[in-house]
Amino acid sequence: MNSAANLLSHDPRPALGVGVSYEGRDPALLEMMLPHVDIIEVTPETMSVADGDRISLDKAILAELKNIDREKTIVVHGVSLSIGSHDGWSPTYLHLLDELMDQVRVRWHSEHLGYTRVDGEHLGIMLAMPRSEQAAELVAQRAWCLQQRYGLPFLLENIVHVVPDCPADYTDAGFLNAVARDSGCGLILDVYNLECDEHNHALDIQAFLAELDGRHVKELHVACGVKHNGLMLDVHSRLPRPCTMDLAQQVLREVATEAEVIVYEFMPEAVPGLGNAAIANTLQQMRQREWR
Repeated sequence: MNSAANLLSHDPRPALGVGVSYEGRDPALLEMMLPHVDIIEVTPETMSVADGDRISLDKAILAELKNIDREKTIVVHGVSLSIGSHDGWSPTYLHLLDELMDQVRVRWHSEHLGYTRVDGEHLGIMLAMPRSEQAAELVAQRAWCLQQRYGLPFLLENIVHVVPDCPADYTDAGFLNAVARDSGCGLILDVYNLECDEHNHALDIQAFLAELDGRHVKELHVACGVKHNGLMLDVHSRLPRPCTMDLAQQVLREVATEAEVIVYEFMPEAVPGLGNAAIANTLQQMRQREWR
């Protein structure tokens, strides 16, 4: 059985699939990536266009996805739901997600565990949640509602901490454990984000992994960004570093033993600098690697 088929099976230790982010409008890149991946990760917001007073999905990108959604597994990874905003999440994002779900076969959907809006105003950045009991309850309830709304698995991803944390009721791993336990949602573990937090805020990655309940982790992300003024930034513009791949391998072997896919993420703006061939070669190496 191939990796893509295993993603839909009930094997408690499924073969690990390889995935890649794709935001449409680049068929030449897609053609080079497809032979090396099982999963295509799409982001509704980056597939959207203005249609008068409303925002809708680009019909050309939808057509691309419909052409491959029986050959490859499609998963959704949003950036603007703002699941942690105290005054509610983004209705525009849910409209886009509804539209996508109606037209494309989707295996699961996911979001970042953070917020991008305060009192209805966009921050222009994504901030990590305060790790309080109240925040954990709020996010868990919303994650549960999303699972009921779509009838699909929903995952939340750890994000980079842009600013130092305020006093907390939970550790980083403890907060993820609580949200997943109380909502029934899964987790995405972005190992590059862990490296950023280690560099910028002295996160003890090994202590984090020892505390994390790996049974909730269904997906891993690898990426690479840039350094600016001494800080590591979560700007997906480079090929993954060997240390990031090694950390992902450790996580898959020791912690997230039931994870189903590892995804290489990059921004479309980075493609000219990376090159189609280098991206495809990275995916080929990921497929050939003995992750477990």
